[in-house]
Parts: sequence; structure tokens; C-alpha cells
Amino acid sequence: QVQLVESGGGLVQAGGSLRLSCATSGRTFSNNAMAWFRQAPGKDREVVAAISWTGGRTYYSDSVKGRSTISRDNTKNTVYLQMNNLKPEDTAVYFCSARGIYRDFVAGGSIDDYDYWGQGTQVTVSS
Repeated sequence: QVQLVESGGGLVQAGGSLRLSCATSGRTFSNNAMAWFRQAPGKDREVVAAISWTGGRTYYSDSVKGRSTISRDNTKNTVYLQMNNLKPEDTAVYFCSARGIYRDFVAGGSIDDYDYWGQGTQVTVSS
């Protein structure tokens, strides 16, 4: 069974940092473009960062650009999201997602562009 499992969320003060991890299992995702989405209470799920299956292409939403870095280690079947200078408006549940194997990288996109999802990890930033 294919699984995406997020970890690394938590409570942090504004200005702090977190590194989210997404471990994949069931099969390798080294040939899948992947992304991090987030969903705040009462809001739609939005993409914040995406990465191609080689890691050579990345995308960041304006809300996190300059503060976050998405990366992947295909030898460990893990994708990361390093978030720095966190703000209260970054508070949300963060979801890892993957496109189908060999599907093209999408710079941004929506939930409809992704085929696999994790359960999410809560990030709370206090002011």
C-alpha cells in the first residue's frame, strides 16, 4: 500500500524554523513530482512548494518564497520542507502529495494535479 507520512510539525514562535519531512513507502516515489500543500481553518488547501522528480525544478508560492526550501532525497524516499522565519499566518495543516509516476512537474497547480496524499502534520506559529 502506497503511503505518504508527514512529520516535523509542531508549535513554534514567530521567527522560528521547522523542517517537515514526508516519508514514502509502499513503492519508490523517485519518479514522482511532489509537493507540499497547506490548509488553514476555513480555507482551501493551497500548494506552497513543489519539486520535480529529479529535484532540478522547484516552485514556491508567494506566501513562502524566500523563507522555505523544498528538497528531496530519493535514496531515502523522503521529501523535505524547510521553513524559516515562520509567521502566524503559516499556521495550518501541511500535507505532502505526489503526482502519478512520470507525470510532468507542475509549477503550482491545485489538489486535482496530485494523486497521492499524506494525512498531514499540524504547524502552529504563535505570535
